[in-house]
Amino acid sequence: MKKVSVVSSCYNEESNLDELYNRVCEQFNKFKDKYEFEFILVDNGSSDGTEKKLRELADKDKRVKVIINSRNFGHIRSPFNAIRAATGDAVISIASDLQDPPELISDLIEKWEQGNKVVLLQKKDSEENFLIYKLRQLYYKILYKITDTGVELAQNCTGSGLTDKCVVDIIKKIDDPYPYYRGLICEVGFKRDYVRFSQPLRKRGTSTNGFYTLYDMGMTGLVKNSKVPLRIMAIIGFTMSVITFAVSIFYLVWKIINWYTFSMGLAPIIISITFLGSVQLFCLGLLGEYVSAIYTRIDKKPLVVEKERINF
Repeated sequence: MKKVSVVSSCYNEESNLDELYNRVCEQFNKFKDKYEFEFILVDNGSSDGTEKKLRELADKDKRVKVIINSRNFGHIRSPFNAIRAATGDAVISIASDLQDPPELISDLIEKWEQGNKVVLLQKKDSEENFLIYKLRQLYYKILYKITDTGVELAQNCTGSGLTDKCVVDIIKKIDDPYPYYRGLICEVGFKRDYVRFSQPLRKRGTSTNGFYTLYDMGMTGLVKNSKVPLRIMAIIGFTMSVITFAVSIFYLVWKIINWYTFSMGLAPIIISITFLGSVQLFCLGLLGEYVSAIYTRIDKKPLVVEKERINF
């Protein structure tokens, strides 16, 4: 009998865990005659009662396997480490905050049975803040347009979905301590499909996906899939140098012709310096993201340090 692994990373999700467990188990029961299941839950350094609740669930149900991290290893490394720990023929990532409804597990498995090696959850709409939702859509459209790796990146996906074991095995061999998982599963290139859904609001608890988390995920996706921003910086630098040189020559000639009547003033100089300084800071910041990605790759720190494993 084939096995399906369901993986969820948790940070301060004590209030959602009972409902998450019950709803996932309902999906297990639908397929109990076809598949064996394991439910891997990770405590990513929670400060509430999440760890205690996970221990209770693991004690009650041996299908529940718990990884307790030594600290919070972030929203990218911890979920990826859990996927690496899965032993199923298919691995399903699902959000522990219930914004990706566990009822979609059935749809993911059905798409997998049709021969798709990757099945992603894709938002057709969302109850989240309208501006945030539109900014996400814009980001994915831009990333899709500027990717230069030849990969058809998924758009408007949540990060949850199903990955076949053959894809997971390939990704495990990729030496990347800070992976953009959504990009990696597209990079591998197997047959892919989507389950489209309307994303509800979080009902309990507080989301930890603030501005920095969204920025980090966005920049990680950008630098892992495109060198276009680096080339844009080179083009901007060249263009600005040509414009600046031309304007300088113009002002010099104009000053010589109108030596006593023309006064340039300080305003154009201040505006020019401020503008050029802003462009330089932007380009340096973007360049820093690429350098940071390289440093993370060669730093060779462990993906995650685990304090304990339960039921493995």
